[in-house]
Amino acid sequence: MLEGKSPLAGILKTGTRFISERGLLDAAKCRRVLARLEADVKLVPFERGIPPESIWGLTRNYEELLPKTVRCHTSSSTAKLERGVLSFMRSDTFKQFAEVLSGRKLRKRWGTQVLAYGPGDYAGPHHDHHPEEPLARDGYTDVHLSLCTAGVKAQTLVYAPYAHFSEAASVVGPPLVTAYRLPFWHYTTPLQGRPGSRRWLLLGTFLDA
Repeated sequence: MLEGKSPLAGILKTGTRFISERGLLDAAKCRRVLARLEADVKLVPFERGIPPESIWGLTRNYEELLPKTVRCHTSSSTAKLERGVLSFMRSDTFKQFAEVLSGRKLRKRWGTQVLAYGPGDYAGPHHDHHPEEPLARDGYTDVHLSLCTAGVKAQTLVYAPYAHFSEAASVVGPPLVTAYRLPFWHYTTPLQGRPGSRRWLLLGTFLDA
């Protein structure tokens, strides 16, 4: 993969906006990472609900506007993550991996984030366009690593490759890589699973060089 010989090399430069691939990560190493996340990371809620004024402030029929809504959890401290997960996410290898999928040279500094979705957690429709950011407004690349605990049953990413939410992909199961060429409209359905189950999401956001 890192040598650029995979059929996925440059996939996000062909007009494809989103891919979901299993089998790119070492399953045993991912289980160790998942165990570290479960043991070391203290999570805090991250929530942005539907504002009441989006309904009761409406003055004309069928002109509703919905801001981005979300409910999930994020890490409250990175101290223990620094020695393992974040050091990997900030490594040259991770950047090289993102460059192969993106088909573009990427900037030397990139953003990282650790999230966790529990039962009922979701992300509402949004497009991740940042017109006020000169380095991002023409598009950028996200790479997500998804790791699920036992008890996670289902969660789906629904997206609009063109004018409609016409495509959907499962984001649970064996260790999973998803990659995005943003912006485009998408949302993540509420996670289905047993109480206490989680889907961990390790995110890297890469700007074009």
